[in-house]
Amino acid sequence: MKNDFAFQWHITDECDQRCKHCYIFSGEGCQDLKSMTWEQMQEIVANCEDFCAVYHRAPYFYITGGDPILHPDFWRLMKLLRSKEIPFAILGNPFHLNDQVCRELKWYGCQKYQLSLDGLRETHDWFRKPGSFDCTLEKIGCINRAGIRSVVMTTVSATNRMEVPGILDAAVAAGANIFAFARYVPTGGEVDAGMTPQEYRELLAVCDRKIKAYEAAGCDTYFNRKDHLWTLYEYETGAFQIPEDAENGMIYGGCNCGNCHITIASNGDVMACRRVAGSRVGNIFEDRLADVWVCEMERFRQYDKFEKCAKCELKPWCRGCPAVANGTNGSFYAADPQCWKVVP
Repeated sequence: MKNDFAFQWHITDECDQRCKHCYIFSGEGCQDLKSMTWEQMQEIVANCEDFCAVYHRAPYFYITGGDPILHPDFWRLMKLLRSKEIPFAILGNPFHLNDQVCRELKWYGCQKYQLSLDGLRETHDWFRKPGSFDCTLEKIGCINRAGIRSVVMTTVSATNRMEVPGILDAAVAAGANIFAFARYVPTGGEVDAGMTPQEYRELLAVCDRKIKAYEAAGCDTYFNRKDHLWTLYEYETGAFQIPEDAENGMIYGGCNCGNCHITIASNGDVMACRRVAGSRVGNIFEDRLADVWVCEMERFRQYDKFEKCAKCELKPWCRGCPAVANGTNGSFYAADPQCWKVVP
């Protein structure tokens, strides 16, 4: 297990976008926008600190929403995290950022600020709202100037698959420190996610060539190969090799669900993964996280139940994306629908 433990914490549902692939507003949309009280947020920090003390881990918060900066006690929370020297990142929108706001975030201890680009201008603004593409690229500069790591994240679906290489170029041109993409998880059928395995492999191949060209040119952007199917791709191309000293039965990589992260929703529900529907394992206002971790979370660590991956030599390092499998086929342990590997 990693030393850091990641808590993805949704402090509010309030948002000034209504993205077509948002979990909160999927399907018919969220009818009851929730925000945590200041007392609840203090309680959550204490519960997370208790968890980390029990398991000898260091807390790391990914503060998100909605747009977390819209929470009335957002800056109060920043002050609390600074007083406890707890590092954090923000996953939010660009609209309320400027140089002064970013400098204040840096002072409170913000290490990364993640923005989304889900297409080139026309597609991204259709997914999110008019003007957000240009605003996102502009605010990367504010984040960088403050000394915070700027992260650009793309959610890939059949709708924007062909634009991903161009999005990568746009992120590099804007000076993003980190670029990554992950696949859309079906929630209500509102966005077509129907990529074939071969289409997705070809996308990885195109991006791999582009990334290597940027790296050879000395590009400062770090390309985070976030999707676990990168492991399969690099195994086939020789960039990844199974270590000779790998221990049988050990899990070395792949999905970190049940390993080093959990999600805390705006209503206090604790989820194994925000992207996995039905992954609620407790409620942080009713349960001790340290107990939930060794009880309810165990059903996400049964690696031999993976229908396809359990028979694959890459099981300890890959396993695809169980969230995409769950959203597509209704089972956490189903085969990843974009995995192209033939397993006997």
